[in-house]
Amino acid sequence: MTDIVQKIETAVSYIKNIYSETPLVGIVLGSGLGSFTKEIEIEKEIAYGDIPYFPVSTVEGHSGKLIFGVLGGKKVVAMAGRFHYYEGYGTQEVVFPIRVMKYLGIETLLLTNAAGGMQKGFVVGDLMIITDHISQFTVNPLIGKNEKAFGTRFPDMSEPYKKHLIAKVKTIAATAGYTLKEGVYVAVTGPTFETRAEYKMLAVLGADAVGMSTVQETIVAAHMGLPVFAMSVITDIGIRDEENVITHEEVLEAAKEAEPKLAHIFKELVAQL
Repeated sequence: MTDIVQKIETAVSYIKNIYSETPLVGIVLGSGLGSFTKEIEIEKEIAYGDIPYFPVSTVEGHSGKLIFGVLGGKKVVAMAGRFHYYEGYGTQEVVFPIRVMKYLGIETLLLTNAAGGMQKGFVVGDLMIITDHISQFTVNPLIGKNEKAFGTRFPDMSEPYKKHLIAKVKTIAATAGYTLKEGVYVAVTGPTFETRAEYKMLAVLGADAVGMSTVQETIVAAHMGLPVFAMSVITDIGIRDEENVITHEEVLEAAKEAEPKLAHIFKELVAQL
């Protein structure tokens, strides 16, 4: 058994001694979306700091605990707070919780994030279905010796965000009267927000929204054969003419305002899985 597999199994064993049920869905909550957990019928909470080998979140808007319970009639585990490369964590630490959730038994992974919008017509508060991503500006978490227990050396990434899950969400949103955006998400390391020139470059490359998370998690999920659906809350507009600046506080506030719609969509999606 390799060191990483042993660490994951140690973490999973600790968790199962506290919560023995098997979650069907794993959910990762992005910046400012922690209140989403109010939608979950909580059965158990475990602080990250109590779990062997688990990193600890250091960013405002990320509370730092695993939440187990029921959402949409299904057992789920939610990460209230994720880990980012810019916090100083290595890629293996950033994706460690995704692998733990897979080993806990989840069959679908739902990801959320706060992102800067670059598509014409985007406004703050929009919800964007991530249809694809650009990963070249972050470190690939699969670099290094391949762990066969997780997946193949060269995983296919032609459909990182599953079309059948996207179709379900579109139907849910239409029924609820929500207008959703769709687009390509590009991940950068952060923690600085992008310069105007960088926003323009990323838009030219084909990105519709930019953020500092999600892509590494999606790559690892694809490596393990775990279906992913991801959604961005557009919390600021990247390419802009006015001389304004972006603050983390504004990002958190925008995410909070969009949260009810996202919570409804995810609750309905989980119910259909």
